[in-house]
Amino acid sequence: MKFFADTADTRDIAELAATGLLDGVTTNPSLIHKVGRDFIEVVTEIAGIVDGPVSAEVVALDHEGMLREAEVLRRIADNIAIKVPLTIDGLKTCKALTGDGTMVNVTLCFSANQALLAAKAGATFISPFVGRHDDVGFDGMQLIADIRLIYDNYGFDTEILVASVRHPVHVLEAAKIGADIMTAPPAVIRQLARHPLTDKGIEGFLADWAKTGQSIA
Repeated sequence: MKFFADTADTRDIAELAATGLLDGVTTNPSLIHKVGRDFIEVVTEIAGIVDGPVSAEVVALDHEGMLREAEVLRRIADNIAIKVPLTIDGLKTCKALTGDGTMVNVTLCFSANQALLAAKAGATFISPFVGRHDDVGFDGMQLIADIRLIYDNYGFDTEILVASVRHPVHVLEAAKIGADIMTAPPAVIRQLARHPLTDKGIEGFLADWAKTGQSIA
């Protein structure tokens, strides 16, 4: 499974990229608003930090407007993926852009039927929002399982990018189902490495080492 960071905070991205565990980044208008910086400047900086796909979202809702904004965004760097909403105009834009060799992330997916449409439109990535799905009483992980089954049935190349990840269990369940990618806030990614028994074990080892009176360096 590939790990993407769902953030526009370049400090967090650089720190995670240094671990070698980061495969890409997803951004959206809300994340850009949160950091309070110029959109193009932030996306350009992120694209220089990571080698993998960096999703940059259009804000136009009509096909022609999306294409105009996509043209600006994909000039930033070769690893930019244009993020479009799962609407008819978004799917039309997806088809046009992927046909031209541009990576496209179709976002705000909440049903397997929507994911099927995105795959038929040639989406590079489909972003089902599991956390938001759970919030309104549906099973986010069942959505991922349904999409996986449909894509496998028909041999679609679209990668399932699990979004709106709230906690490590979402990551675990998505990996068990066979999702291609998960994108999560940096705090959730760091949380994956934590376990109380790991902390306890380190504490015990260090206590015993101190008793030996030795040093390594």
